[in-house]
Amino acid sequence: MFRFHKPLDIITLFHKATSPASMRLAAALRQASASASETSTEDQASDHTAQTRAASRPEFKLEITETAPTTDQLQTILEYVGKQRVSTIVQGATDQADALRKFRENAESFQRPVIVDWNNGKAAAGDNESEILKMLNALPK
Repeated sequence: MFRFHKPLDIITLFHKATSPASMRLAAALRQASASASETSTEDQASDHTAQTRAASRPEFKLEITETAPTTDQLQTILEYVGKQRVSTIVQGATDQADALRKFRENAESFQRPVIVDWNNGKAAAGDNESEILKMLNALPK
C-alpha cells in the first residue's frame, strides 16, 4: 500500500557564536538531533527494542544560522512566543508592533539564541536549556 511520508520537522537555532549560552545550546541541539536520527538495522545481532521504545522524539532537521530572521520570520516567532515574552526576542520591545519596529531600525536588537520549531509552532529564547529540551521532547510522535 502506498503511503505518504511526513517530512522532517525543521528546528532553527538563531545562533550567536560569541555567546557561551548559544554555543551550549548548539551543542545540545546537535546531540538531540543525532540521537533522534540514530537507528539500527534489522540485521544487527542484538535486540534494540528498549532503545526504540526509549526514543522520545522523532527525527528532525536542525538548521543553525547566525543571520537574523526576516521580518516575516520574526513576526511568526513573536506569534509563537506570545505577547508576554516579546521582550525575550527583541530587546526592550513592549508588544509585537514595537518589536517589529525596533527590529527594522536595528536588527541587532534581536536577542540570540532563539530556537524555533516551525512545524509545530513553538519558539524559545535565551539559554534555558531545560526549556528548550522540553520543547523538543514535546514534539508529536
